[in-house]
Amino acid sequence: MAIDTKFIGKTWPEISYDVCKEKIREYAKAIKNPDPHFVDEAFAKKSKYGRIIAPPTFCVVFGGALMEPIFFDNELNLNLMMLVHGEQEFEFFEVVKDRDTITSTAKITDIVNKEKLDVLTIEALSKNQHGRNVCRGIYTFVVRK
Repeated sequence: MAIDTKFIGKTWPEISYDVCKEKIREYAKAIKNPDPHFVDEAFAKKSKYGRIIAPPTFCVVFGGALMEPIFFDNELNLNLMMLVHGEQEFEFFEVVKDRDTITSTAKITDIVNKEKLDVLTIEALSKNQHGRNVCRGIYTFVVRK
């Protein structure tokens, strides 16, 4: 059954995430990026940022939490057994720092019904505690029929 295009524009409640230096260090280690901006507090304190900052792709940590309510939305009724990740792209704005609070929102921006699959596009927008954009992500999922 095709995903109904009436869900284009649907949003979910915003999600907040408190950034901490330990999580940034763990993430930097996981992606094998030992840049001292991400892991060395003494170095980071002397940098122009004044504290540890997150690698740009850290946005998948706070942005990923947005997908859970979408995947399990009863109205949308996605067939998770047939869903695959299509692609994602990011646009970065403000640097994410230790002790920031990031608030993210998600919205369905497009649904395309094809013969054997549906393509679902979701836009995620994340802002810091000052209301400044830190990241805009576009996630594309394919649901096979």
